[in-house]
Amino acid sequence: MSQAPEETSKPKSGLLKGALWGVALLGVAAVVYIMAQASINPRQTTSLKSLAKGEMAKLIFPAEAGPAPATSFQDADGKPVRLADFKGKVVVVNLWATWCGPCVIEMPTLAKLAAAYEGQPVAVVVVSVDGERDADKARMFIAKHAPLVFYRDPKLKLPYDFKPAAVGMPTTVIFGKDGVERARLAGGADWAGTDARAVIDKVLAES
Repeated sequence: MSQAPEETSKPKSGLLKGALWGVALLGVAAVVYIMAQASINPRQTTSLKSLAKGEMAKLIFPAEAGPAPATSFQDADGKPVRLADFKGKVVVVNLWATWCGPCVIEMPTLAKLAAAYEGQPVAVVVVSVDGERDADKARMFIAKHAPLVFYRDPKLKLPYDFKPAAVGMPTTVIFGKDGVERARLAGGADWAGTDARAVIDKVLAES
């Protein structure tokens, strides 16, 4: 009679040990999974997220980083251009229009950003989505903001081919030298300041 409690305690003890081992194995599996993910995709956005402050506070980061759309737009001579043509550089793509107040206000700061990185693998690509009626107006506006170069997308196709679509103006999308999107900002910002420079410098260092 006195042996019954001792016998029943053994299986309980075995179950407890089994449960503890199961928890431990799950913990090990979780650590292995995290390490594997880090090795598969070493480009983490954590460091960039820490720079989303000040003028860059509205930066958002892609859930699944993807390449730039293959959509073509036009240069000043009407020749087709694709964002892939700038691969090997950090590309800052700005979608704008003459009828967009915040676009007009921030354009001088984008020109200063382009000037600050002259001679480095950085391209500031401003693409007008103005229609034919305002094309000359857009061209003359960019001519006042060297070293920016005039590009246009008269069919308004490029913004909708980003994933997700860039439906508001202005929208600025930043790609690494590998052509993969790192971050984007919807709305106007001061791209000439230290906040923007810190983001571009980080993408330059990581890509």
